Amino acid sequence: MKRKIIYFLSAIALLSSCGKEFLNVEPLNKVPSSVLLSDAAGLSSLLANLYAKMPMEDFNYNPGKFFNYHRDLGGNGFVDFGWSTSFYTDESVYSSGMGVGPVNDAYWEQGVVTMSGNNNISNGAYGSIRQVNQFLLDLETVNIDEATRKRCISEAHFIRAYMYFALARRYGGVPIIEKPQVPGDNLFVPRSTEKETWDFILQECDLAVENLPNTSNANDGVYRATKWAAYALKSRIALHAASVAKYWDKAPLTGEAVDSKLVGGMTAADAQNYYSQCLAASATIIDNSGKTLYKPAPASRNEAIKNFQDLFQNPTGAGDEVIFMKAYIDGSTTRMQGHNWDIYFNPSQTSLGYSYFGRFNPTLELVDLFEDYADNGTGKSAPVVTRTDNVENEYVSNPGSSLDLSKPYKLYDNVTDIFANKDARMFASIITPGSAWKGKTIIIQGGLVKSDGTKMIYQNGNAVGLDGKTYYTYGAATKPEFSGFSDIGNYENGNFTSSGFNVKKYLKESLLTGPQFISTTPFIDFRLAEIYLNYAEAAIESGSGDAAKAAQYLNALRKRAGHADNIPATLDNILKERRIELAFEGHRYWDLVRRRDFHTIFNKTSRKALVPVVDLRQNPRKYFFVRALIYPDNNAGGRTFETKWYYKAIPDVSTNKLVQNPQY
Repeated sequence: MKRKIIYFLSAIALLSSCGKEFLNVEPLNKVPSSVLLSDAAGLSSLLANLYAKMPMEDFNYNPGKFFNYHRDLGGNGFVDFGWSTSFYTDESVYSSGMGVGPVNDAYWEQGVVTMSGNNNISNGAYGSIRQVNQFLLDLETVNIDEATRKRCISEAHFIRAYMYFALARRYGGVPIIEKPQVPGDNLFVPRSTEKETWDFILQECDLAVENLPNTSNANDGVYRATKWAAYALKSRIALHAASVAKYWDKAPLTGEAVDSKLVGGMTAADAQNYYSQCLAASATIIDNSGKTLYKPAPASRNEAIKNFQDLFQNPTGAGDEVIFMKAYIDGSTTRMQGHNWDIYFNPSQTSLGYSYFGRFNPTLELVDLFEDYADNGTGKSAPVVTRTDNVENEYVSNPGSSLDLSKPYKLYDNVTDIFANKDARMFASIITPGSAWKGKTIIIQGGLVKSDGTKMIYQNGNAVGLDGKTYYTYGAATKPEFSGFSDIGNYENGNFTSSGFNVKKYLKESLLTGPQFISTTPFIDFRLAEIYLNYAEAAIESGSGDAAKAAQYLNALRKRAGHADNIPATLDNILKERRIELAFEGHRYWDLVRRRDFHTIFNKTSRKALVPVVDLRQNPRKYFFVRALIYPDNNAGGRTFETKWYYKAIPDVSTNKLVQNPQY
């Protein structure tokens, strides 16, 4: 049985990483159905191929470039993939700097030629959709047992819904193609309205639900869609559609696409309909799937930290909560499998030996959101305390030159004291200054103040304190011994946090060394916690659903984090909890898009850092912390999200005859 498991997962991992090589495979309409579909192994291969083409924003997704394949850029061994939409938000930054803007992943672009009549292109959005369409067509006549046929049909609708969802949330209304195009067809299919597109995708989810199993067998695990995966996809899609229907006019756009309702144009009634569908799909999972939160009742805060960390380090052991995820195989030999999360994002002191590391830096905005354990029934965030005058909304533009030491900074004995009593999920998701990680104390420090009051911030150096000891600006003498702020703004050497924090979620603590592509931690695409939050948001936004259950689900997540109180299910509390619970899982970017909040949050905005400084005017030495603008953002004059970016430009409109999106 293990061989069968490995075969199926190997097929998924291999085919998901073939990239351009897969373009040489014969299109499915040239593969005899009798050879592949009537054979169990052939059927598994075809399904693995289709699953691999799902535009999942996983560890190998690069929001600036592409989905689903590794791209070797030359003989230097550098492979450009595996970034995160998180870097485009207020959730985190890429250490050496990255702007805020639309994902530019070329998903449509790789397949748009298919719509123009060249049916030999098998990659990209419509090339992949064509393969699903051909699979569905072949299933009508192939000689297989009826139960297998029905399940495969539902799987194909699940995959096709996933593909069209990726298009709709990028472009709005898109051409809907349900059959393989052949010579003689009208190849210039016009765009449907945005509402028609959302309705079609949700109908696809319903078709997926019809004949998917309630549980997967031992061969499939949670890597092959069940009924609950289809309901989870519908929950996510319906919430997105509802938010766009309710908020699309917060960012007014004009032009033909708007007039024709190819983007926006939906009503309050449409929003209510989509919220209702989200509520129904979410409730079906919660009430009937048997899924529960992973270790929902920790005995202590430390246990809550470990449990939440384990959920992402070893999700295969958290099947009670996980609904659907993607597996990886060690690709250190083939360079065509595995992923690089551990390579790129471990802090400097625990890097695995590759030239790029430490590049995923959570922001101070996110850290400030986490509660403490006062548990007074409000759910209020507990921003870290940096000053004695309670002013926590001032940010130094450049601590290296403009730090004002006359401000009443609060002094701490230890660098970890400022984070005392913070929510367990912060410590499970984020490496903070002074954290213990892989047997080391992670040193993150931005500078020092000499005993005579001279500042040395964002520069390499040292000074002797009043206690006669030598202290270093970055906390240690040489680069391998510290993890923060060195080479700030330098792309090639930007391996040190520029925010004061490193990511922890998904990093494998037991992985101490290894080449590229060695990471095999699965990517969780759907889990019950998201469904709880989807239900809660839809219930409060729509005024329907069960508000008491919304509060119950909200507080269940907080109880799992070690909180003892119950807080009200207000929209602010739900959205805050969403940012905390789902941090770095790929939701924040699309939450800002669907709720049309991006352009208000990012208007010449610089994200925020927390800079620890050693104060040698004290004996013994003390620490204080500076709220600062993140250097690359400040250096760029802040980051702005343009309203037109809520929809991407339609490529090649001169040849495919499609109406272009507004302002392009």
